[in-house]
Amino acid sequence: MNKLFLLLTILITTVRVSAQQDSVQVKHTKTVTGTASFYSLSLNGTKTASGERFHNDQMTAASNSFKLGTRVKVTNLRNGRTVVVRINDRMHKKMAKKGRVIDLSRAAAKKLGFIKRGLTKVRVEEISSEE
Repeated sequence: MNKLFLLLTILITTVRVSAQQDSVQVKHTKTVTGTASFYSLSLNGTKTASGERFHNDQMTAASNSFKLGTRVKVTNLRNGRTVVVRINDRMHKKMAKKGRVIDLSRAAAKKLGFIKRGLTKVRVEEISSEE
């Protein structure tokens, strides 16, 4: 009886250890929901907070919620379209007070489909470098 109990205990322990090794580590990323806008054409070529020049044809954005250099996936909650942009600038504090969470390049806003509307409700999710 003791041998059977010992064998059963070893088997259960082995299964538990094996299950723990097979588990996947999920990295929780930051998500922000709010209003998105896009840069004025007059800002093309101006210097950003990261030190680079802003270009409306690149997939970049300004945000105060994410670190500079962070890649984020932006989802237009009105139509479901998504785009990935890199944060390379900061927004003016007045925009944040108005509920803006991201200010996109025109190229990104065009892909999200809100150029004519001007503003849209979005979800912004930080993505890892592997994605």
